Amino acid sequence: MQKFNRIKSGNKPLYIDVYDYLFKRIMNGEFPAESKLPAEVELAKTLGVSRMTLRQALSLLQDDGLIKSVHGRGSFVTSNRQHHTTIGLETIGHPLYKSHSKPIDDVEINFRIDVQSDYMKQVLKQDAAAVVAAERWYKSDDQAVAYGFSFMTIEAIAELEVDLNDQAQLLEMLERNVYDLATSISYEVKHSASVNSFSQKYDIAGSDECVLLLESVYSKQAHPIVYNKFYIPKDFSVITINATK
Repeated sequence: MQKFNRIKSGNKPLYIDVYDYLFKRIMNGEFPAESKLPAEVELAKTLGVSRMTLRQALSLLQDDGLIKSVHGRGSFVTSNRQHHTTIGLETIGHPLYKSHSKPIDDVEINFRIDVQSDYMKQVLKQDAAAVVAAERWYKSDDQAVAYGFSFMTIEAIAELEVDLNDQAQLLEMLERNVYDLATSISYEVKHSASVNSFSQKYDIAGSDECVLLLESVYSKQAHPIVYNKFYIPKDFSVITINATK
C-alpha cells in the first residue's frame, strides 16, 4: 500500500484526506473489487490516524457505494467501484438494470390473477375486472440479488395480447416491451427492510435494508400500463440521475 501523506489545506478535516487516499487506492485497483480492506485497527495504525477518523472515512466510502460493511467480517470493496454511469433514471428503460451494481443474468417470474383491491385501484388509477400480480427474482451467478413486484390490469394484458399461458411472454412484456411502449415514467424512492418478508421463494442476498423504487409506467393513457415495486439491497444500490438545464 502506498504511504499516506496528509496534505494540509485550510480547515480540511483529516478524515477527508483519509477518504481521498482510500478512494484513490480503490479506484486504481490496489484494493480490487470484492476484496476485504485491512482490519480497522491495522488500517488505522498503518495510516497513523485514530479509529474514529478512519470510521468517518469508511462511512463516506460506504455512502458512495464503494465499500460495504459486513457485520462481524469487516469492510469489502464492492464490485461497482467504477459505478459512475451516463445512463440514469431520467431515461426511459428498466430501472433495476441502471440501479444495481451486480450483472443480472437471469430473471424468474411467478404470477397470479387477483381481484382488484383498493390499493391496486389506487396505484393503477383505474377500475379493473382483475389484476395480474407478478413476482420477479433477479439473479446474479445463481443468487437472488433483487426482487420485483408488478401489477397490470387484466384489460391491459388483453389489449397488449399477452398470453398468460406463456410465462416467457409475460416476462418479456414486463422486462422490455412496456418500456418500448412507454412515453413517461414516474418514480418514488423509498427505503425498506421488508424484502425477505415478501420474497418467500428465495432469500435476497445483501443487506436486508433496501432501496425501494416505486415505478409507474405510462403510455398515452392517463393511467399506468404497469406499476412496479423493485427492492434493491443497499449493498448493490447505485442510483444515478443526470440533471441538465
